[in-house]
Amino acid sequence: KFVQFFIQNSHQHVAAVPIVNKEDPSLLFVNAGMNPFKDIILGNQSITHPRLVSVQPCLRVSGKHNDLEAVGIDTYHHTLFEMLGNWSFGDYSKHAAIQWAWELLTGVYKLPKDRIYVTVFAGDSQDGLPYDSEAAACWAHYLPAAHILSFAKKDNFWEMGEQGPCGPCSEVHIDIRPEAEQKAIPATGLVNRGHPHVIEIWNLVFMQYNRQASGKLVDLPKQHIDTGMGFERLAMVLQGKSSTYDTDVFMPLIEKIEWISGKKYNQSAAIAMAMRVIADHVRAVAFAIADGQPPAHNKAGYVVRRILRRAMQYGYSYLHIEGPFIYQLVAVLVAQVENFYPNLRTQQGYIEQVIQGEEKAFVKTLAMGLQLLNCLDPHQVNQGVIEGQVAFELYDTHGFPLDLTMLIAKEKGLTVDEEGFQQALQKQKLRSQKDAVTRYGDWQLLKPDTPTRFVGFDHLVVTTSIVQWRTITDKQGMRYQLVLETTPFYPEGGGQVADSGVILSENGSIAVVDVQKEYGLIVHTVLQLPTPLEGPVEVRVDEIKRTSAAINHTATHLLQAALKEVLGSHVAQKGSLVTSTCLRFDFAHPTNLSVTQLHTVEAIVNTKIRANIVCLEQRTVPLGEAKKMGAQALFGEKYGSEVRVITFDENFSIELCGGTHVKSTGQIGWFKIVSQTAIGTGVRRIEAVTASRAEHFVAKKLDTLTTVAALLKQPKDLVKAVETLIKEKKQLQQQLMAYQAKEIWQIAQQLSVEQLGDISLLIHEVQVPYADALRQIAFQYKAQYEKIFVALAAHLGNKAVVTILVSDALLPSYHAHAIMQTIAPLIGGKGGGQPFFATAGGDKPAGIAMALQAARAVFAMPHSTE
Repeated sequence: KFVQFFIQNSHQHVAAVPIVNKEDPSLLFVNAGMNPFKDIILGNQSITHPRLVSVQPCLRVSGKHNDLEAVGIDTYHHTLFEMLGNWSFGDYSKHAAIQWAWELLTGVYKLPKDRIYVTVFAGDSQDGLPYDSEAAACWAHYLPAAHILSFAKKDNFWEMGEQGPCGPCSEVHIDIRPEAEQKAIPATGLVNRGHPHVIEIWNLVFMQYNRQASGKLVDLPKQHIDTGMGFERLAMVLQGKSSTYDTDVFMPLIEKIEWISGKKYNQSAAIAMAMRVIADHVRAVAFAIADGQPPAHNKAGYVVRRILRRAMQYGYSYLHIEGPFIYQLVAVLVAQVENFYPNLRTQQGYIEQVIQGEEKAFVKTLAMGLQLLNCLDPHQVNQGVIEGQVAFELYDTHGFPLDLTMLIAKEKGLTVDEEGFQQALQKQKLRSQKDAVTRYGDWQLLKPDTPTRFVGFDHLVVTTSIVQWRTITDKQGMRYQLVLETTPFYPEGGGQVADSGVILSENGSIAVVDVQKEYGLIVHTVLQLPTPLEGPVEVRVDEIKRTSAAINHTATHLLQAALKEVLGSHVAQKGSLVTSTCLRFDFAHPTNLSVTQLHTVEAIVNTKIRANIVCLEQRTVPLGEAKKMGAQALFGEKYGSEVRVITFDENFSIELCGGTHVKSTGQIGWFKIVSQTAIGTGVRRIEAVTASRAEHFVAKKLDTLTTVAALLKQPKDLVKAVETLIKEKKQLQQQLMAYQAKEIWQIAQQLSVEQLGDISLLIHEVQVPYADALRQIAFQYKAQYEKIFVALAAHLGNKAVVTILVSDALLPSYHAHAIMQTIAPLIGGKGGGQPFFATAGGDKPAGIAMALQAARAVFAMPHSTE
């Protein structure tokens, strides 16, 4: 109804963009419906449709707009929410925006007029901004004065971030309290006070200014209307619910969580909160993965992983679900939204695989964290309080959440120094911010209102001029960014690296070190400014690197088509990297490719290369028409109404692509796969080389074979000769192992076992010929004792080696890897392993005695020998 209403009022409906923000360095995610239109608002892109309507998923989990910690605690905040928005770009005024808002809410949705309250901007002396009397006068046509409230900048001046478009806003609130409460306490005192039932549902932003780096406000080229209504809150109001989680947006998910956990939503406040968190978070994670951002170690991927782990933590702590379960909710979500977001249905299996893989990894993290808590040294617990730094290290190093540490501590009769934890966390944040902070100066306009264009598909050298420039300062120092009237430089995008090259001016040649696309502008980074700034400049792209990158990009298209032909249509691109030296292609596929499959893929690509297929480039194809042609679109990429289509044989490879390509496949010369690896659950990576680098790769392999043949005296059958050598080596190894096994058995017989109740302990420093002997001795004793803990150490050369084994009967109370983590530093090393067995090596043999003593301290036992 929202979309239809505004279409009837001459608005163009536009599809949502991916929530992972790739064109704004200041944002990880789309956090407001206006993000996709920032280039229009700033005047960087021409206005094609002055009126638009959209439904945009948004993610508010980082930066200025961060609702993560409120999710689950209250009943109306969410990480991911859908924003219903209507837009005017220099077209209609506040009056029209307010009139349509009133008509939709009261005429179409039939909301009671006497329950609606609105707010307007009260003005701000610091910014020199007046009271928004115009908005107040518009609302006065529909509401009594008591329902029109004014608030300061905090509530009624909308800003996307520290810099960028902003303006006064007018919020629409609604009172959904029971009638008796309404009569007892007027809503006028509850608006903007955090009351769960007197809430904002729609914000009308009157975008008038641009906030500069200095904090100064300057007028935008044109004034715009930007509105956003929360779909979930609107559903709550229309369905007569008191919580967004009670609507049909979330209840199917909550009902599935009830079924999985065996618990009821309203069983307790803690259980209800946990189910709200999980139901909310699975939406955010699924949408992010579908839009091309799986959980990862840094940036946007780290935030997605944090959201998912937060959901898993609540399931573990409050619902007592110890294994993977969140992946089971994806099917429920997909069934709800597939008609509006078909990409979730298309990628359902992949999303489930990724989430399940993350859940399995987190289960191991929980097990290790539990053991680490069980193995705390006395100095880490002060009068029943676990030090904040210890809790932070559990969180920072091992991913163990503070809430879970506090829960386990409570079960042990302990508490956690929360203040100390927060101090350690803030110190880390300050360090990270210091490393990551990037400050952008304001754009200095040399040629205002000058349109810019990219000509790099046709030209590599052009004479042009600088339209605007600014400074950029980060840990690398200060540099400069330029926007050129005409540029041949391809900006990084679609997996292809940016062009490199030079800018020539009167003061000589300046290297272009980076080229990025930022909201419709192609931004060139240089170490110094050309002079004079107003004069003409000649810009030259490095032709050799551009051609090499184009070769690899075309090869990537051929590779994707070949993979689909060999493995099936389920193959979907999950990322790529195209440089002048190599190509990397990530794709969805559940299993390892066989040697035969890899050879077949290579053969198909090289056949297409030899066929010298001409590149068919279509630059302005309507998106719908391109999809009818069968063009492959990449999930997570933003496409306009018109797209560029690259075809290499219409029956083989047709893709939407903005990158550079060779004129015909023959220019690639040769394609050679150099590796395939798994990079995540259900995602594989192929790396390959082309042209002269493929020749060099194969020549090097042949040189290796020639050298091996020479070492083996040029046998007639090289493979058979190597097989014979391997067989002989294996026989000799077996003989050696037999001698060593006898020696190790004799060493093992000389060791003594200590007894602590029904637990047997084998803790010794031993003299062995090699490190693996410790493992062999440990497993000998494991076979003899049902409940045994083994800690063995040896001094080998200048190194110390320690082995820990925990028998199955002692798991999970004792965790070998976690214990090893605490004692490995004593020998100057790091440990690794599994819950039942772990090893460590270090360069401090003098610490062996202390390490074994620390292992013994785990049991805090009196010394007694069997």
